[in-house]
Amino acid sequence: MAKILVVDDEQSIRKTLREILEFEKYDVDEASDGLECLVKLKKAKYDVVIMDIKMPKMDGMEALERVQLLVPDTPVVMISGHANIDTAVDAVKKGAFDFIQKPPDLNRMLITIRNAMDKSTLITETKVLKRKVSKSKTQEIIGESAGIKRIKKTVDTVAPTEARVLITGDNGTGKELVARWLHEKSARAGSSIVEVNCAAIPSELIESELFGHEKGSFTSAHKQRIGKFEQANGGTIFLDEIGDMSLSAQAKVLRALQENRITRVGGDKEIRVDVRVLAATNKDLRKEIEAGRFREDLYHRLAVIIIHVPPLNERADDIPLLVNHFIKVICEENGHSVKEITKEALTALKNVNWTGNIRELRNVVERLLILSEAKITEEDVFNHVVPATNV
Repeated sequence: MAKILVVDDEQSIRKTLREILEFEKYDVDEASDGLECLVKLKKAKYDVVIMDIKMPKMDGMEALERVQLLVPDTPVVMISGHANIDTAVDAVKKGAFDFIQKPPDLNRMLITIRNAMDKSTLITETKVLKRKVSKSKTQEIIGESAGIKRIKKTVDTVAPTEARVLITGDNGTGKELVARWLHEKSARAGSSIVEVNCAAIPSELIESELFGHEKGSFTSAHKQRIGKFEQANGGTIFLDEIGDMSLSAQAKVLRALQENRITRVGGDKEIRVDVRVLAATNKDLRKEIEAGRFREDLYHRLAVIIIHVPPLNERADDIPLLVNHFIKVICEENGHSVKEITKEALTALKNVNWTGNIRELRNVVERLLILSEAKITEEDVFNHVVPATNV
């Protein structure tokens, strides 16, 4: 049975709404002002909150803002007999699902509640699906080399903390995988990890991507946008290739880390966010600082813990494990039986110069699976891999 919290300082209004909603088979609870509403929301989960605007102690507008921080996915329907269109617009801007004028039209009230519950259900289902997708993308860290053992130990030690981590290493070494494991082994694993590729976003759009923007804040801002920091609230944000971020965006990220607050582009309201920040780069940030392209204060904020992922050429003994792992994964993805690879072929692969690291190795394994016959042989490696690489 869906549970609804009715918040109004007038007992007669609460009683009327309770009778109507209980007749419609809803479980109804009451609060007489904004403070009591917040107390009840801390103790129980409600599917919808119906809240008056004019109330003593704490009015509905202030309570709405606090509800957004406390239970951001719970839809709030505002009601008032003294409000005008500006108040209604302001309520919706602050996160209300809808606004209904007193005395409320019964049919509209019930339709609004059903729509709010549908939205709440969709949000919950989306979060569950995102978690499933996130876990499916979190592959095992494969390898027994000294460097990989050191990374696994560091991840196990650091993940349960709230420490920020800077992951360094060449392109294709698996920095994203390390970030995902830090998230999966943390207390935030039940929430999302939101990834941002700073190198793939134009410098003029990076601030909007990270912090969101208000409608009309620039030419193409046709509607309000929620940024990545807000999307990651309660979870983890992974700033990949942070060395490519503009200095102006770096300043805002630094402020977000210092104050746990962000401001959307074109807005003046500060929004509190609770995120753990992981960052990665293939650049030497010390050299970037010397060149004036990266803020030293941001570097020290991010680099509480530094994890360096070694290139594949420095962990050649892991190549047989990685190759057999990729063979199994690729064959399962395509519904094929696992193809055998000879020891000679594995030895030949260990001798390849892997400039593209793990990413290149996976592509090569897929190529060999497609082009080889019954099994992958040393001849297949020399025919289809070695000519395309520098040995």
